Parts: sequence; structure tokens; C-alpha cells
Amino acid sequence: MKKFISLLFIAITNFISSQNIDISLVATGFESPVSIKHANDSKLYILERKGAIKILNANGTVNSTAFLDINTKVSDSGGERGLLGLAFHPNYATNGYFYLNYVNNSGNTVIARYSRTNETTANSTSELILITINQPASNHNGGDMNFGPDGYLYIASGDGGGSGDPSNYAQNLNTLLGKLLRIDVDNTSNGNNYAIPSTNPYLNDGDANTLPEIWAYGLRNPWRFSFDKTTGDLWIADVGQGIYEEINKATSTTSGLNYGWRCYEGANHPYNTNGCPPESSTTRPIAEYSHSGNGAFKCSITGGYSYRGNLYTSLTGLYFFADYCSDEIGVLTENGTNWTMTFPKQYNNKGWSSFGEDINGELYIAGLKSGEIFKIMDTSLNTQSFDKLNISMYPNPASDLINFNTSLLKKPLESIKIYDIHAKQIKLTSSISYPLATLSINNLANGIYFIELIDISGLKEIKKLIKY
Repeated sequence: MKKFISLLFIAITNFISSQNIDISLVATGFESPVSIKHANDSKLYILERKGAIKILNANGTVNSTAFLDINTKVSDSGGERGLLGLAFHPNYATNGYFYLNYVNNSGNTVIARYSRTNETTANSTSELILITINQPASNHNGGDMNFGPDGYLYIASGDGGGSGDPSNYAQNLNTLLGKLLRIDVDNTSNGNNYAIPSTNPYLNDGDANTLPEIWAYGLRNPWRFSFDKTTGDLWIADVGQGIYEEINKATSTTSGLNYGWRCYEGANHPYNTNGCPPESSTTRPIAEYSHSGNGAFKCSITGGYSYRGNLYTSLTGLYFFADYCSDEIGVLTENGTNWTMTFPKQYNNKGWSSFGEDINGELYIAGLKSGEIFKIMDTSLNTQSFDKLNISMYPNPASDLINFNTSLLKKPLESIKIYDIHAKQIKLTSSISYPLATLSINNLANGIYFIELIDISGLKEIKKLIKY
């Protein structure tokens, strides 16, 4: 019986993840957004590849003045260059420090610390450079950064570009390329503006040429990685060569792992094994997909997060990722000792570049091509039907956004109106998108409201909305 219940739960979870995941538009108008981060408050910070950071407020508005603009220092002249990574210090609220990963005008990677001026503005002259990595090519720069559960800064670096890692940088412990690095930004040592944590695996390995910053190696282009908000587990999505994209997972305390590139890629596919260790001594991914498999053509994985939010309990523990070329959002569901991969949704002309997590664990996704930021939704949650107009609204109750599935409506909508319990109209929109319309209710007080939908023929329908 227990086994049956467990299998039933897995089946239900897979059904939910395959059928009911969608996105809700939060904000538009960004220029090539590549990262979404929070600083332990309600705001989201959106990185634009050209070198700017914009503040997206909880009510969906975007500050007119950039939090930071270092465009003059950043090269986004082609390949995979630009301002690529952001991490806020765990004590940002008191010390005001945050860290950037960008490609400078010489084409090299810079890891630098900056300071804020106030809550909405940073000091562009406060740069303190920690690390500079010489880049042999314009692609495979990695770029993501996150503070781990241990308080140290983790930095993802690509293999330096070129097809097939021709210089074998990813397997070479004498270079920072093709690695995940870990440094202590709260201390200094050996003339550096950072120190090496005492538990880094290659700090005292006896080889003077081995670089002690290395935490893990054998990565091709770990464009996006994350730590699980609940378990601390490390997730790395590594962009593949020409056939396979892979997702790696490890505990946050497991160091010195070799993820296999350029020797192996994907689950068990040799690539170039000349001078390589046996595959059994490398860490293989928990999941992979091929560029030609599972429907639409795929080319480049964008790593995400394991969902740990409070709004959609059915999504808890699911790992979200996306593909830049196919515009699909994918999901990994734990299935005993294995993981089941599904691609619930495909969109058009988005160019998924990054996921983001807010302070509450809710997930967002950025479209590099479209300049849009969306929120991940479970559309099965408390759906309200407008039967006459053939429209569904979700969620209800709602806290910040409500969505209207307009894909099956009988006639185009003229307007959406919100009334309070005294029948006073307090919100009106005639800007209605298809097949999904989104309405922000962040500025409404908690309580009971009424939603009125009117189509172009004058047909009206009213439903109750609970704002919490």
C-alpha cells in the first residue's frame, strides 16, 4: 500500500508539472536581461547584459534610474560577453556589499565588489577587483555567482571557449577556466582581496601550480547554478557541446568533484578521452537532454532553481530549467533515486536566459530576446471560471497577481474592472493580452473584491476575488 501511494504521488506530481505550469508577465522593457537576484527584501534586481542593474519592485514597477550602470567598463560586443553575474553579500543589509561578474573591455572576466549608496542606488566608483581571468575567446564565460549556505562566494567559469575545449582547460587544475570557484570575501590573504576557505579541496594538495580557489572542475559552460533554499544542495546546468545538455547536482559540502568535460558529456557519452581519467572517477549528471530529442530543437540549457515557495505546494521540490533555443521551460521531478524530465510549456521568441528566486522562494524567468520578466505559476491553484465568457482566472485567493486565460474566449474582452465591497470601481484595464492577461493587485488592501469582465458585445460576468 505504501509503495502504491508513493507511486500515485509521483504520478500526480508529474501530471501537475506537465499540465499546469505557466508563466505570468511581471514587467517588460528590459534590454537583454541575463540575471534576476534579490537582496533579502521584496525587490528584484535585473541585470542587463550591457552593464546596468534595474530594480523591479514588488508591485511590478521598475525604477526609472538604474541601481548601477557600469556600461563603460563592460564589453558586450559579441559572443557571450557582458555583465553576467550578481551576488549580494549575506550581510548586505548592514554592509551594503554586492559582487559582480563581468567581461571588461579587454575581453577578460572580472570579479569585483561594489557598495550601495542608498536603498535604490549603488556607488559606481566603489569597485574593488578581486579576480581577473584572462579569456582566450569571447564565449564560454560562465558568469553566475551565488553565496552558498556556508557564507562563501561561489563563481562559475566556462572553459574559455573554442569548440571542444581545445586547450583542455576544464581538466587542468592550474587554470580557473572550466571550474566552480569558492572564495572567502570577508578576509584577505597572500596580497589578494579575498582569502581561500580552509576546507577548499586543493588548498594544500602539494602541487604549487594547483589553484586553491577551485571547488569543482570539468565544466564546459556552467551558465547558471543555484543552491536549494531548503536543503542547500548545489544545482549546476552545464551548456553542452553539440548534442547534449546536462544538469548536475551535489551536496553543498561535497568538494573536488570532476564533472568530466572535455572527456565526457551528458550521462555517459565520451567526447575526447585522450589523457582522461576513467569515466567512473568523474561525477555524471542526474539528467540530460539532446538537442534533437523531446520535440523542438534545443541548443543551450539555462539552469534554474528547486521550487521552495509558499504559493504552489504542488511544485515543491521540482527543479526548473529552460532551453534558450526552443523557448521551453523544463522540469525535473524526483522519482526515487532517479529524476523524470518533462517539458510542460514552449513559448515564442523569449530566449530564456535566467531564472530568479525572490525572498519567499517564488520563481521568475527572464527573456533575453523579449526583455520580459515572468513569474512561474501553477495554474491549477484555485481557478475561477467565467463560464459565459469562457475565461478562467487564477489564483483566487491571490496576493500579488491574477491571471486570465483568454485563449478560449468567445469574443475579445473590452475591459477588466475591479470593485470593492461598496461597489466602488477601483481598477480598470483595457490593455488585454492574449492568450494570457495579467493584472497586478499589489496595491490593493487585503479583503474581498469583485472582478467584472466585459466583452466587445457588452456581455458581462462578475466573480468574487479574495486578496490576501
